[in-house]
Amino acid sequence: MRFLKMTLLLAVIFFTGSITAQEDNNFEISKSLEIYGDIMRQLNLNYADNINPGNLNQDAIDAMLKNLDPYTIYIPESKMEDYELMAKGEYGGIGAMIQKQGDWVVISEPYEGFPAQKAGLMAGDEIRVIDGDSARGKTTSAISEKLKGTPGTTVSVTVRHFGSDKDETYNIVREKVKIPNVPYYGMVSKNIGYISLIQFSQNAGNDVKNAFIELEKEHKDLKGIIFDLRSNGGGLLNEAVKIANIWIPKNNLIVKTKGRIKSNTHTYNTQFAAVDTKIPLVILVNENTASASEIVSGSIQDYDRGVIIGSRTFGKGLVQNVIPISYNSKLKVTIAKYYIPSGRCIQAINYFDRENGDGPSKVPDSLINAFKTKGGRTVYDGGGIEPDIKMKREKFNQVTGDLYAQNYIFKFANLYKKNHDSISGPGSFTISDSLFDAFKNFVGDKFDYKTETEAVIKRLKESAEREGYSSAIDSTLQLLNKELKQEKKKDLDKNKEEIKQLLRIEIVTRYYYQKGKVQSSLIDDPEIAKAIDVINNPTEYQSILNGTFKQDSNEEK
Repeated sequence: MRFLKMTLLLAVIFFTGSITAQEDNNFEISKSLEIYGDIMRQLNLNYADNINPGNLNQDAIDAMLKNLDPYTIYIPESKMEDYELMAKGEYGGIGAMIQKQGDWVVISEPYEGFPAQKAGLMAGDEIRVIDGDSARGKTTSAISEKLKGTPGTTVSVTVRHFGSDKDETYNIVREKVKIPNVPYYGMVSKNIGYISLIQFSQNAGNDVKNAFIELEKEHKDLKGIIFDLRSNGGGLLNEAVKIANIWIPKNNLIVKTKGRIKSNTHTYNTQFAAVDTKIPLVILVNENTASASEIVSGSIQDYDRGVIIGSRTFGKGLVQNVIPISYNSKLKVTIAKYYIPSGRCIQAINYFDRENGDGPSKVPDSLINAFKTKGGRTVYDGGGIEPDIKMKREKFNQVTGDLYAQNYIFKFANLYKKNHDSISGPGSFTISDSLFDAFKNFVGDKFDYKTETEAVIKRLKESAEREGYSSAIDSTLQLLNKELKQEKKKDLDKNKEEIKQLLRIEIVTRYYYQKGKVQSSLIDDPEIAKAIDVINNPTEYQSILNGTFKQDSNEEK
């Protein structure tokens, strides 16, 4: 009886405390709104110039939400259409990626089968005029806004094709453009299939399921599947559950959301019989694999259903809901954290427990907890999914990155397409040494990039001038610059293989679009090669799933 009384007393204290805290919050909200309204009125009456209340209000809201987490955002009525289109993975337009180059915005990649490509627009086309208005100096967002519109309407687009000095006008009927969730699936070896998923928009689950079933049907000796979630930032949670359900049986927990209020706590289980519970499965992830992608890869790992290869994922374990508010606007607000089957939350950044004005922080090692997979392997929370086999991402050399950033590779691919009607298939096209030499001639002496060594020499020269040592070391610095200039001429040859790789992918994209781009990028992909090795080695595959595998640190790439 005494224990019961104590329990009731504690419950009353807790309930009373909760009510008091809620009342305090309500008072602070009322007080803040009254102060905010007074400030806006006084600014409108007394400020030295006319104010724009709409812009001030947007700034105030943005500043307020900035102190929470980056996923809680205000969506005004003016941006509602763009948001709805992004949420559905579709929009009304001509179907092309664009980028700014100098004074003009150019087509960087038309989508196969959509209006821009069907009308004859190509990568490299400068957009000169849209519906009679000059496009010179316009931003990509301004041009994008003009190209988008209601499906069925017509937009007049004047372009200058790459290498031409004449303008051509196209009247293009806009369509509903839906970026495919699965841009490519196929075979990466004789009996190992591959599926690429780039987003979790509507029907992503069915798209992956259909791709897998098609691979099984066409290849009776299918030995394994590589499922590529690299750089997939996530999307709809229910689609993640459907995808996990392809390989995980019915009535198994995939994710649980836990919020501050009870209505935001939900459990999501698989609803159907799995398509296949036995076939070896490898999931590829990287540091940009996030949210719904982490639910899929994490649940596969927690049930010991497949092997994860790559680098640690992003670590987004927060759930958002979109709430309608006044004047046809909406608030996308973080309502909960999600927890995968082992019980771990993989959120990497703590946005909530801030003290003394501190900013968001990573979960410290001291607060990371161990959990167990279904088979007893140890896994951890506190920051993304740790792959079973870790591989470092290969970084391009600076010269290669600068060639790409300065559009030399992009423009050479345009030139190649202009002079060649066709190429061999995306899986067989290669860059010959003679074609690489043609690229070097194309680049010529126009290509200018600054190395870190040059920056050091420049700082040394400035320091010498400031400290009075110029006369003593100036000749040495001049000699260093001369030698460095000669050495830089060899940089293209020294980085020949990685430059060839980018050239091959860019040229293939001109002919085979998004599918070809993915297919060509798989040819010399070290993570694909490792996944194939693991699937072809059943002993290693099983040792990973039963926890006996130990990766040699020297083998981590």
